[in-house]
Amino acid sequence: MICPYSLAVWGGVQTQVLGLARTLRAKGVATQVLAPCDGPPPEPWVTPLGNSIPYAQNGSFAPLAPDLAAQLRVLAAVWDERFDVLHLHEPLAPGPTLTSVLVKPVPLLGTFHASGRIAVYRWARPGVRRLAARLDARVAVSAEAAGMAQRYLGGTYEVLFNGIEVDRYRRPVTDCVGTLVGAGVERTGPTVFFVGRHEPRKGLSVLLDAMRNMPPETTLWVGGQGPETADLKQRFGADDRIQWLGPLTEDEKLARLHAADVFCVPSLGGESFGVVLLEAMAAGTPVVASNLPAYRLVTCDGHYGTLFAIGDADALAKALVESLNRGPAIDHQVIRAQNRTEDYSMDRLADAYVERYRRLVEP
Repeated sequence: MICPYSLAVWGGVQTQVLGLARTLRAKGVATQVLAPCDGPPPEPWVTPLGNSIPYAQNGSFAPLAPDLAAQLRVLAAVWDERFDVLHLHEPLAPGPTLTSVLVKPVPLLGTFHASGRIAVYRWARPGVRRLAARLDARVAVSAEAAGMAQRYLGGTYEVLFNGIEVDRYRRPVTDCVGTLVGAGVERTGPTVFFVGRHEPRKGLSVLLDAMRNMPPETTLWVGGQGPETADLKQRFGADDRIQWLGPLTEDEKLARLHAADVFCVPSLGGESFGVVLLEAMAAGTPVVASNLPAYRLVTCDGHYGTLFAIGDADALAKALVESLNRGPAIDHQVIRAQNRTEDYSMDRLADAYVERYRRLVEP
């Protein structure tokens, strides 16, 4: 399995790659991950391909490794290990996945994650179409991602939704009155949790604006960092209800998910799915999210979470207060949402990919 993005940087694709690899290995499928790593690899079965360089892509910054040294490392690993299949995540991203497409030593399965606009797909359409044609099987993580890939690259795509390791996110701790809490996390009152890259499309500024209309006892945990961090801290730093947590490890994120009263995802666009919503749902934490197509899909049009108008800070504040009050409607929503996550278990996703691997290697 080859990931073009550095595994030292938190991201949806990286989370999927590592979670899928863990699950495949637990099922007895010999799986190795090749990826850039800015530092030690996160697992012993990850082969690091070197450091990454941030590139602007789809309203964000992608930690890619297009340098010659990384390509030589991936080619050496591919030839030495003699894999049966290469599973390429974002197969046309500059770096190891694109190199694997060009060389194609074994059957290739490509998973397309992105939706929105990818500039190179537009201005190099004939070239990228020819490259995509070298893939033996194509998968997209949502209808939006499939639609974008088909529009620019042609071909057909099976939709296999992203998955989560459900058991890792189940809320594990209950206090003496039955309130579910996160281990080792202190809180002083109603708490909203955000985690993500601090960049315009993630909508953090909308959430910070919404805090002006929130009850004074409300706390906001802000996880992650990014190009907007310094500016947002300057604009909203006077509000001592906002706690800037910085980058979080996976365990720290889990503890905050378990301890928070509401998980908020105020993205403005460019999202092809919504794994972070599934993680919160599995943890038993109410979700408030912007009314993006990807989030409508995950929440079944608000049946499993509360949706608000994209970019509307007043509507967001209202939705957060409703969820923080935690009446019977929200309690029932949380129970339905936890059941919903079983449909997106990484175990099911791994089985689906194993079936497709076999199609590529068996006559």
